[in-house]
Amino acid sequence: MELLQRILQTAIDGGASDIHLKIGAPVVFRINRQLVAIEAPAPAPEWMNKVVDTIVPRHLKKRLEEDHEIDFSYFLPGVAELGLLDILKRIAESPRGIVLLSGPTGCGKSTTLAALVEHINANFKKHIIALEDPIEFVFEDNQSVIEQREIGLDTLSFEYGLKHILRQDPDIIMIGEMRDAISFSAAMSAADTGHLVLSTLHTTNSAQAVGRTLDFFKPDERDQVRRQMAATLQAVVCQRMVNTLNGGIMPALEIMINTATVRKLIEENRLEKLPAAIETGIEDGMQNFNQALYNLVKERKITEKEALAKATNPQALEMNFKGIFLDEARRILT
Repeated sequence: MELLQRILQTAIDGGASDIHLKIGAPVVFRINRQLVAIEAPAPAPEWMNKVVDTIVPRHLKKRLEEDHEIDFSYFLPGVAELGLLDILKRIAESPRGIVLLSGPTGCGKSTTLAALVEHINANFKKHIIALEDPIEFVFEDNQSVIEQREIGLDTLSFEYGLKHILRQDPDIIMIGEMRDAISFSAAMSAADTGHLVLSTLHTTNSAQAVGRTLDFFKPDERDQVRRQMAATLQAVVCQRMVNTLNGGIMPALEIMINTATVRKLIEENRLEKLPAAIETGIEDGMQNFNQALYNLVKERKITEKEALAKATNPQALEMNFKGIFLDEARRILT
């Protein structure tokens, strides 16, 4: 198992998305969509059998013998750490509301979403129902009971699955991606009745998430939806992947919490002021990308060059590194 741990660690450090192990062949990683052979002993039959016997969950071994195929998750402490902030644990523990993980394609939204679910699974007795297209991470029940349904396989569509999901006594609903008015309306209805809803959304920053969801609806529906969203939104977490000093990757997180200030701005349709609310909401657990990147540099996790390359406002961040901090956000909010 020592060799497997080294392979997994090397994959994490190298930013690999997949590992391919084949008896008698080189160990291959997929990095930036390319297959790359690494320097490692070619897997032998005895070693491969030992790995499979060790990592396959006990309750699935019979299925593996019968079907010769199996899907499961495997976690190795100390290797697959995500570098996420403690505030995300607090967000995952919210009793109700909508939590959105946002960012561009390939930024790790699904991984962070899975981490939130796994935190709940490890610490709370909840009934979690997930609708995904497709299923990306397979969860094993720990403290919680988790049901995962794949669109087209376990349910006909998101619309059909969401229509019936509230009748099945869920505490938490995970929707793989917010795609349209139907999915977001269902999310708001669930949040209104005391459920926690976790999902992902394609936006480049946290503040844009509100406008992006409103775009799902017809113009004459948006005022009502916006007011309902102000009441049901819990948090929006947007992430960008950055290269670390040790050669790995990690997420830089922008976090918007639905505080009284944020709620009021959404209710009054002053969405252009949300970035200022995020910047000045540090005491409430909020931060923008510039603040996140600045902290990562000060923690010696990334370089200044990498931070400036990924910053929303590189000029302001460069001033921060020189010790100059402007208080423009508070003026904008007044």
